[in-house]
Amino acid sequence: MFARFTFYPTLLYNVFMEKATKRQWYDRIDHLVILGALPFKGMTSQILSENVKGVVSMNESYELLLFSNKEEDWKKNGVEFLQLTTTDIFEAPCQEKLKQGVAFINKFDGTGGSVYVHCKAGRTRSATLVGCYLMMKHGWKPEEAVNFMRRKRPHILLRSKQWEALRVFYTDNVDM
Repeated sequence: MFARFTFYPTLLYNVFMEKATKRQWYDRIDHLVILGALPFKGMTSQILSENVKGVVSMNESYELLLFSNKEEDWKKNGVEFLQLTTTDIFEAPCQEKLKQGVAFINKFDGTGGSVYVHCKAGRTRSATLVGCYLMMKHGWKPEEAVNFMRRKRPHILLRSKQWEALRVFYTDNVDM
């Protein structure tokens, strides 16, 4: 309930921070992945100009209602859409969703397309998924993946639950 109550004020804060600081709405992490905040409908052409062929949303459905494209909107633009619903602030994506998200991202590797991975701010839920993708791709430990992301998107914010999700993913899927 707290996440729902704070959604619009914190979304407004994200818009303010992008305008008032050097924060970008999204940042390219590598040739395949773009990590970003909630893509507003008015940003669709800008995002498509990045050759985005897939979008992963870590948002709950209510977060996508007013300002963002829905799955059918993305499909009309030739973009595959995957929603991995995760509650903001207090939760990390479960391991099943992280595996599903990494598999979705990887299916675009070698196609020349990019995948836009987002949550509300592109700092926590989506950064957790991108960290898992980087660990699988490079065999990195969680700290290496996060440090790499921070060089590209300095304002990512991972709390203890997200770090734990990264460590479990690493132990179960990378460090075999």
